[in-house]
Amino acid sequence: MKRADVPLWLDESNVIFRRGMADCLAGAGFTVVGESARLRPEPELGAGCVLLTEVGGGEPGAGLDAVARLVASAPGTATAPPALLGVLESARPELVRPALEHGFTGLLVRAEMTPGSLVAAVDAVASGAGSLPPAVLTGLLARTEGEHTGLRAAAAKLLARRELDVLRLLAEGSSTREIAGALSYSERTVKNIVHDTLAKLNCRTRAHAVAIVVRQGAL
Repeated sequence: MKRADVPLWLDESNVIFRRGMADCLAGAGFTVVGESARLRPEPELGAGCVLLTEVGGGEPGAGLDAVARLVASAPGTATAPPALLGVLESARPELVRPALEHGFTGLLVRAEMTPGSLVAAVDAVASGAGSLPPAVLTGLLARTEGEHTGLRAAAAKLLARRELDVLRLLAEGSSTREIAGALSYSERTVKNIVHDTLAKLNCRTRAHAVAIVVRQGAL
Protein backbone atom coordinates (compact mmCIF):
# COMPACT_ATOMS: atom_id res chain seq x y z
CA MET A 1 0.00 0.00 0.00
CA LYS A 2 1.26 3.47 -0.88
CA ARG A 3 1.64 5.91 2.00
CA ALA A 4 -0.64 8.38 0.25
CA ASP A 5 -3.41 5.77 0.43
CA VAL A 6 -3.17 5.55 4.24
CA PRO A 7 -5.63 8.00 5.90
CA LEU A 8 -4.08 9.17 9.17
CA TRP A 9 -5.77 10.98 12.07
CA LEU A 10 -3.56 12.69 14.68
CA ASP A 11 -4.79 13.06 18.26
CA GLU A 12 -2.36 14.98 20.50
CA SER A 13 -3.04 17.60 23.18
CA ASN A 14 0.23 19.51 22.63
CA VAL A 15 -0.43 21.52 19.49
CA ILE A 16 3.26 22.15 18.76
CA PHE A 17 4.07 18.45 19.06
CA ARG A 18 1.02 17.60 16.97
CA ARG A 19 1.98 20.00 14.20
CA GLY A 20 5.50 18.60 14.18
CA MET A 21 4.20 15.06 13.74
CA ALA A 22 1.76 16.18 11.06
CA ASP A 23 4.49 17.92 9.07
CA CYS A 24 6.81 14.92 9.44
CA LEU A 25 4.18 12.41 8.29
CA ALA A 26 2.84 14.57 5.47
CA GLY A 27 6.40 15.08 4.29
CA ALA A 28 6.86 11.29 4.25
CA GLY A 29 3.83 10.92 1.98
CA PHE A 30 1.02 10.03 4.38
CA THR A 31 -2.41 11.66 4.10
CA VAL A 32 -3.30 13.45 7.35
CA VAL A 33 -7.11 13.60 7.27
CA GLY A 34 -7.73 15.26 10.64
CA GLU A 35 -6.39 16.40 13.98
CA SER A 36 -7.78 16.51 17.52
CA ALA A 37 -6.78 16.94 21.15
CA ARG A 38 -7.92 14.31 23.66
CA LEU A 39 -10.39 13.06 21.04
CA ARG A 40 -11.98 16.50 20.58
CA PRO A 41 -13.26 16.94 17.95
CA GLU A 42 -14.09 13.26 17.76
CA PRO A 43 -11.86 11.54 15.19
CA GLU A 44 -13.60 10.37 12.03
CA LEU A 45 -12.14 6.92 11.49
CA GLY A 46 -12.84 5.26 8.18
CA ALA A 47 -11.90 1.80 6.98
CA GLY A 48 -8.16 1.26 6.98
CA CYS A 49 -7.48 4.50 8.85
CA VAL A 50 -4.58 4.87 11.29
CA LEU A 51 -5.29 6.70 14.55
CA LEU A 52 -2.15 8.11 16.16
CA THR A 53 -3.04 9.15 19.70
CA GLU A 54 -1.40 9.85 23.04
CA VAL A 55 -1.90 7.12 25.63
CA GLY A 56 -1.98 7.44 29.41
CA GLY A 57 -1.43 11.18 29.63
CA GLY A 58 -3.24 11.18 32.97
CA GLU A 59 -4.20 8.06 34.87
CA PRO A 60 -2.92 4.76 33.45
CA GLY A 61 -5.27 3.66 30.69
CA ALA A 62 -6.89 7.10 30.39
CA GLY A 63 -8.90 7.46 27.19
CA LEU A 64 -8.51 3.85 26.08
CA ASP A 65 -12.18 2.96 26.49
CA ALA A 66 -13.13 6.01 24.42
CA VAL A 67 -10.72 4.95 21.68
CA ALA A 68 -12.17 1.42 21.73
CA ARG A 69 -15.70 2.82 21.30
CA LEU A 70 -14.57 4.95 18.36
CA VAL A 71 -12.98 1.97 16.65
CA ALA A 72 -16.03 -0.22 17.24
CA SER A 73 -18.35 2.37 15.67
CA ALA A 74 -16.10 3.27 12.73
CA PRO A 75 -17.52 2.56 9.25
CA GLY A 76 -16.01 -0.54 7.68
CA THR A 77 -14.75 -1.90 11.03
CA ALA A 78 -15.71 -5.47 10.13
CA THR A 79 -13.57 -5.58 6.99
CA ALA A 80 -10.79 -3.04 7.64
CA PRO A 81 -10.72 -1.84 11.26
CA PRO A 82 -8.71 1.29 12.07
CA ALA A 83 -5.14 0.64 13.21
CA LEU A 84 -4.07 2.19 16.53
CA LEU A 85 -0.65 3.72 17.20
CA GLY A 86 -0.09 5.14 20.68
CA VAL A 87 2.37 7.70 22.03
CA LEU A 88 3.38 6.92 25.64
CA GLU A 89 4.87 9.26 28.20
CA SER A 90 7.01 6.35 29.39
CA ALA A 91 7.44 2.61 28.82
CA ARG A 92 5.99 1.68 32.22
CA PRO A 93 4.14 -1.67 32.02
CA GLU A 94 1.02 -0.15 33.62
CA LEU A 95 0.73 2.10 30.56
CA VAL A 96 1.84 -0.43 27.94
CA ARG A 97 -0.32 -3.41 28.81
CA PRO A 98 -3.71 -1.65 28.83
CA ALA A 99 -2.91 -0.11 25.45
CA LEU A 100 -2.07 -3.48 23.93
CA GLU A 101 -5.15 -5.03 25.49
CA HIS A 102 -7.29 -2.29 23.90
CA GLY A 103 -6.05 -3.17 20.43
CA PHE A 104 -3.06 -0.87 19.90
CA THR A 105 -0.72 -2.52 17.41
CA GLY A 106 2.06 0.03 17.76
CA LEU A 107 3.51 2.14 20.56
CA LEU A 108 6.07 4.92 20.71
CA VAL A 109 7.73 6.54 23.73
CA ARG A 110 7.48 10.32 23.41
CA ALA A 111 10.99 11.18 24.62
CA GLU A 112 12.58 8.62 22.29
CA MET A 113 10.66 9.46 19.11
CA THR A 114 12.54 10.51 16.01
CA PRO A 115 11.14 11.35 12.57
CA GLY A 116 12.43 7.99 11.36
CA SER A 117 10.90 5.96 14.17
CA LEU A 118 7.56 7.76 13.77
CA VAL A 119 7.36 7.07 10.04
CA ALA A 120 8.49 3.46 10.53
CA ALA A 121 5.84 2.88 13.20
CA VAL A 122 3.04 4.24 11.02
CA ASP A 123 4.27 2.11 8.11
CA ALA A 124 4.21 -0.95 10.37
CA VAL A 125 0.74 -0.52 11.86
CA ALA A 126 -0.73 0.45 8.49
CA SER A 127 0.54 -2.84 7.05
CA GLY A 128 -0.77 -4.83 10.03
CA ALA A 129 2.68 -5.78 11.32
CA GLY A 130 2.73 -3.79 14.55
CA SER A 131 5.60 -1.89 16.15
CA LEU A 132 7.00 -1.90 19.69
CA PRO A 133 10.21 -0.01 20.56
CA PRO A 134 12.97 -1.67 22.66
CA ALA A 135 12.06 0.31 25.79
CA VAL A 136 8.51 -1.05 25.68
CA LEU A 137 9.65 -4.63 25.10
CA THR A 138 12.16 -4.40 27.92
CA GLY A 139 9.42 -3.34 30.32
CA LEU A 140 7.14 -6.16 29.20
CA LEU A 141 9.83 -8.81 29.41
CA ALA A 142 11.13 -7.76 32.85
CA ARG A 143 10.51 -10.57 35.36
CA THR A 144 12.03 -11.55 38.67
CA GLU A 145 13.36 -15.08 38.91
CA GLY A 146 10.65 -17.59 39.71
CA GLU A 147 7.78 -15.13 39.24
CA HIS A 148 4.45 -16.34 37.78
CA THR A 149 5.46 -20.01 37.81
CA GLY A 150 1.87 -21.22 37.74
CA LEU A 151 0.88 -18.95 34.87
CA ARG A 152 4.00 -19.95 32.95
CA ALA A 153 2.95 -23.58 33.21
CA ALA A 154 -0.58 -22.72 32.07
CA ALA A 155 0.70 -20.84 29.04
CA ALA A 156 3.08 -23.66 28.20
CA LYS A 157 0.12 -26.06 28.09
CA LEU A 158 -1.77 -23.78 25.72
CA LEU A 159 1.08 -23.01 23.32
CA ALA A 160 3.50 -25.40 21.65
CA ARG A 161 7.23 -24.91 22.12
CA ARG A 162 7.68 -23.59 18.59
CA GLU A 163 4.86 -21.08 19.11
CA LEU A 164 6.59 -19.74 22.22
CA ASP A 165 9.90 -19.62 20.33
CA VAL A 166 8.32 -17.54 17.56
CA LEU A 167 6.68 -15.18 20.07
CA ARG A 168 9.97 -14.72 21.89
CA LEU A 169 11.72 -13.72 18.67
CA LEU A 170 8.84 -11.40 17.79
CA ALA A 171 9.25 -9.75 21.18
CA GLU A 172 12.93 -9.20 20.41
CA GLY A 173 11.98 -7.36 17.21
CA SER A 174 12.86 -10.07 14.67
CA SER A 175 11.20 -10.01 11.26
CA THR A 176 9.44 -13.01 9.72
CA ARG A 177 12.52 -13.70 7.59
CA GLU A 178 14.86 -13.47 10.59
CA ILE A 179 12.65 -15.81 12.63
CA ALA A 180 12.60 -18.31 9.77
CA GLY A 181 16.38 -18.26 9.60
CA ALA A 182 16.86 -18.56 13.36
CA LEU A 183 14.48 -21.51 13.71
CA SER A 184 15.22 -23.16 10.34
CA TYR A 185 11.61 -22.75 9.18
CA SER A 186 10.24 -21.39 5.94
CA GLU A 187 8.69 -17.93 6.07
CA ARG A 188 5.33 -19.50 5.26
CA THR A 189 5.69 -21.81 8.27
CA VAL A 190 6.44 -18.84 10.53
CA LYS A 191 3.38 -17.00 9.23
CA ASN A 192 1.23 -20.09 9.83
CA ILE A 193 2.57 -20.42 13.38
CA VAL A 194 1.79 -16.77 14.08
CA HIS A 195 -1.72 -17.20 12.66
CA ASP A 196 -2.38 -20.26 14.81
CA THR A 197 -0.99 -18.54 17.91
CA LEU A 198 -3.23 -15.50 17.44
CA ALA A 199 -6.22 -17.79 17.06
CA LYS A 200 -5.38 -19.69 20.27
CA LEU A 201 -4.96 -16.50 22.27
CA ASN A 202 -7.94 -14.75 20.63
CA CYS A 203 -5.72 -11.83 19.56
CA ARG A 204 -5.89 -9.62 16.48
CA THR A 205 -2.25 -8.57 16.51
CA ARG A 206 1.21 -9.96 17.21
CA ALA A 207 1.89 -7.23 19.76
CA HIS A 208 -1.20 -8.21 21.78
CA ALA A 209 -0.18 -11.88 21.72
CA VAL A 210 3.31 -11.03 23.00
CA ALA A 211 1.80 -8.89 25.77
CA ILE A 212 -0.53 -11.69 26.92
CA VAL A 213 2.17 -14.34 27.00
CA VAL A 214 4.64 -12.01 28.74
CA ARG A 215 2.01 -11.16 31.33
CA GLN A 216 1.54 -14.88 31.95
CA GLY A 217 5.28 -15.27 32.47
CA ALA A 218 5.80 -17.68 29.58
CA LEU A 219 8.55 -15.61 27.89
